[in-house]
Amino acid sequence: MKETKNIIKKTEITEFALRHFDKSFGGTKILDRTPGQFMGELHDVATSEYIDGYADFCRLVPVVNFTNAATGVLPITVENYQYLRSGYGSRTSDELPVLSRWLELPTPKPVASHLMLVLYSKAQLDSEALENNSESYVGLGADWGIVAILGQMTASEEPMKPMTMLRNALGKGEGGSGVELDREKYKKAVDFWSKNATVK
Repeated sequence: MKETKNIIKKTEITEFALRHFDKSFGGTKILDRTPGQFMGELHDVATSEYIDGYADFCRLVPVVNFTNAATGVLPITVENYQYLRSGYGSRTSDELPVLSRWLELPTPKPVASHLMLVLYSKAQLDSEALENNSESYVGLGADWGIVAILGQMTASEEPMKPMTMLRNALGKGEGGSGVELDREKYKKAVDFWSKNATVK
């Protein structure tokens, strides 16, 4: 049994993940709680199991959404295709901008049914911080750090974006994790992200 409650007790939120509490962030936003309040309530809603991530240093923790966070992904349909946009962007000022696409809907996004927490081990965070000369992960006093919070309509893992896989393969110096590209997982990700899009 992969006990989520045990891993959450050993988890802190990283500085990198604080972007989810900023109203100007383009991804999943949590604006009805402070990071401290979020972490305090997280212990009460953690599910019984976590999911192994794409590498041994990664864990995925699905929880029922207890915030006002909206879903970050929707299927591309005939009705919303006209709102599909594309452009270059980066997650931090140190990263090279990459091409991405998203939906800009004229109506409010649906509230997510679940939040998928992406956790990295302290060892991985320390390694990336050292490689990038970054302070985003420095001072983590826990075994695991939350690096992303994804609003979803299911508790299942959604494939990582192909561009994220490529960035990871480029290495820690380019903002990735250093994990080599898995061609089969990449193809599955392309299939998923050809039919779905991030919602801003």
